[in-house]
Amino acid sequence: MGKVYPVLDEGLQEWIGSQRLFFVATAPLSEEGLVNLSPKGLDSFAVLDEQTVAYLDLVGSGAETIAHLRENGRITLLFAAFEGPPKLLRLYGRGLALEPGDDGFDELAAHFPAYGATRSIIKVAVERIADSCGYGVPLYEYKEPRKQLTAWADRKGAEGIREYQLENNRRSLDGLPALRAETLAPPEDA
Repeated sequence: MGKVYPVLDEGLQEWIGSQRLFFVATAPLSEEGLVNLSPKGLDSFAVLDEQTVAYLDLVGSGAETIAHLRENGRITLLFAAFEGPPKLLRLYGRGLALEPGDDGFDELAAHFPAYGATRSIIKVAVERIADSCGYGVPLYEYKEPRKQLTAWADRKGAEGIREYQLENNRRSLDGLPALRAETLAPPEDA
């Protein structure tokens, strides 16, 4: 039987910190819109306080989470134990996508390593915290993080990343606005 928690207490924070992978789910308001579910890894998650979390949103082929949050703010994060005792933990809340240059971005960025692939930080006000058994989740042994995303971003460089985002991350698959063009423009002194 699952349990609902009032806050992310020290035990939950420690458990979250030991997970190497989490999943993010969002959806647009439209009934025809696509529900998005994305895996997240690397050193990209932080608990800010007992009811606030954040994660680095790294460049990808789409920008669904950003677009959905801009439209309605709804987000769910799922952590699953792939090692040790079985457990699932869901964090339901309201998210905000902060792009470089937005108020609060630099303060949040200090919680994470600097990745050339960073396109935003998702900050979540957690409204519901619930666990469940996770008995059906298989055991997997963690080996190491993949290096392809960071290597790809390093090869592209800042200008190449901007061009990629202008082409691929301005709108969601459903046509909702995602990244703002002004945050993707080259710096004036470039």
